Amino acid sequence: MTSKNLLSFLSILITLLWPLVTAPSVQGKDGEVGSGILSRAGESYKGVEDPAYISYDEALRAHVVERINKQFGVALDPKKYSGFDLLEIEALFKCKKASEPVEDFLKGFPKHP
Repeated sequence: MTSKNLLSFLSILITLLWPLVTAPSVQGKDGEVGSGILSRAGESYKGVEDPAYISYDEALRAHVVERINKQFGVALDPKKYSGFDLLEIEALFKCKKASEPVEDFLKGFPKHP
């Protein structure tokens, strides 16, 4: 086998095996999928009043609030923040210094009734 053939074979092999390596990364930590959130991937919604979107947002809120509580020890009310606000809050908590108070990060987010 020539080096050109070997290189072609290896590139094809890597291309075929790469999904097997990256597929487990779509799951959350500890292999959890996230309360059915990933099962809704690719769905589109008519608007924020769409019952399917409301259901998705509630599941997202509950899941992210649980993750924030588990990882940072901060209990947040899932009804006070949108799902996407909670994702942003989680990202900011990951970047904050240990000496910075959590309340400073929460001030910038509107609370939804």
